[in-house]
Amino acid sequence: MELDLALDREGVTLQASDRSDLLDETVWLQQLDHWLSCLCGDSSLDCPSLVRSAQELSLGLRFTDDASIAELNSAWRQKTGPTDVLSFAALDDPGDWMEGPSIELGDIVVSLETARRQAQEQGHSLERELRWLVSHGLLHLLGWDHPDDNSLAAMLALQERLLGDGWSGQPG
Repeated sequence: MELDLALDREGVTLQASDRSDLLDETVWLQQLDHWLSCLCGDSSLDCPSLVRSAQELSLGLRFTDDASIAELNSAWRQKTGPTDVLSFAALDDPGDWMEGPSIELGDIVVSLETARRQAQEQGHSLERELRWLVSHGLLHLLGWDHPDDNSLAAMLALQERLLGDGWSGQPG
């Protein structure tokens, strides 16, 4: 399986204390490719059959600021103010156009400002917070949701597995 990643980081800047590769397309391509391989390769996990059988997966990843994500949050979720991550899943209504070797997963949008605040509040690195948020967004693109406590617990446990050493050979 090949992953096509469109990374947008226009208008956001890292601070001097941040790792220089936090918004690097190659780093995120490798990370997402690894996560998708793990998720698609584990038959015990819910993963759309279209995704498991695809030769190529495509997704967008956008890092933005609080003002921009607040606009999206208002327009798409009718909620006021910024949020940490939004997912726009193309698989919610796949239709005939999704049949074939290349599958569009959708887009993940992350507020770098909110991620930075949350990392400080949680006492961990911005890198970990970004990986947490992007993994959460990816699971939403694959159809995972958390309408109740049990599904939230399952989703959070899977995120920890993705970020931890739940699969051997995981980068970073």
